[in-house]
Amino acid sequence: MRKFRVAIVGATGAVGREMINMVEKLNFPVSEIHFLASHRSKGKKLKFKNEEIEVKELTPEFIEKTDVEIVLMSAGGSTSKKYAPLFAKRKIYCIDNSSAWRMVPEVPLVVPEINAHTLSPQKYIIANPNCSTIQMVQALYPVHKIAKIKRIVVATYQAVSGAGQKAILELQNQARKIVETNFEKIHVSRKDISALPQQIAFNLIPQIDVFLENSFTKEEMKMVNETKKILDPEIEVTATCVRVPVIRGHSEAVNVELEREISIEEIYKAIRNGENLVLIDDIKNLKYPMPVDAHGKLPTFVGRIRKDPSRKNCWWLWIVSDNLLKGAALNAVQIAFKLIELL
Repeated sequence: MRKFRVAIVGATGAVGREMINMVEKLNFPVSEIHFLASHRSKGKKLKFKNEEIEVKELTPEFIEKTDVEIVLMSAGGSTSKKYAPLFAKRKIYCIDNSSAWRMVPEVPLVVPEINAHTLSPQKYIIANPNCSTIQMVQALYPVHKIAKIKRIVVATYQAVSGAGQKAILELQNQARKIVETNFEKIHVSRKDISALPQQIAFNLIPQIDVFLENSFTKEEMKMVNETKKILDPEIEVTATCVRVPVIRGHSEAVNVELEREISIEEIYKAIRNGENLVLIDDIKNLKYPMPVDAHGKLPTFVGRIRKDPSRKNCWWLWIVSDNLLKGAALNAVQIAFKLIELL
């Protein structure tokens, strides 16, 4: 198999580090790898296959001189808007984890199990969908194939790692301070709140990203718009996204309305036959997916499947996945595997 020269942008971040792990763990065919980040991370060393590699600064000059062929980027929307077109101009494929390019019509928005066919050797910018969107559409796609989905209502329970390393540290710091008071004080000082809009320790925050004019958050509208682009533009989608005091692993309660009546056995079969899905649905033995079980795991987990008696042809599903893996780094590397099949 041909090997490729690869760069990981945002390599020192939580997703970037998982991208490194996934490239190594999945044996992506690498002949040469570069780790890139901002000026403040320049000179740091990261491990890849027992070798320490120095982090370089991402600059236009680097792009002009590099012979890299594939870039995995997780460095935020503003960085992507600036640098992805520079890579593309040099015919370097850029698989971007930010929201910057997802809704650009000509940019493929890819979950490999669903729409790898949208990739093309002529399309140099490829968008990785939002973490909460990925796991939902991956789990629903097998169902959609056997009975068309008309409407999706979803409530997400999203881990703090989705907001980055600072949010993880903030949860740990707040929880420590509350525990030290033996729970006599359940609120933390405003000075202990910065990475997230409200206290997260022993709390839930019904806000992820900023509020828009329609009173939905940007995260909620990402789920709406991305699901339509990936799965089916005719599906009606509405979402509520909630940040929860979990370190890693997003969970979702999803209600789907189908075009026709099907049985739970048909849904079970569809999920079992789905790509990279694991069915855990044994309520008699209290077995169902949980974020602690999904931590560090590659598949997406589905359970608590039950018919909704309040509405015709409606079903509830509970979907859990590691947001840093299938929700980000793993999906990006899977896209890269699909891409090189075309080259």
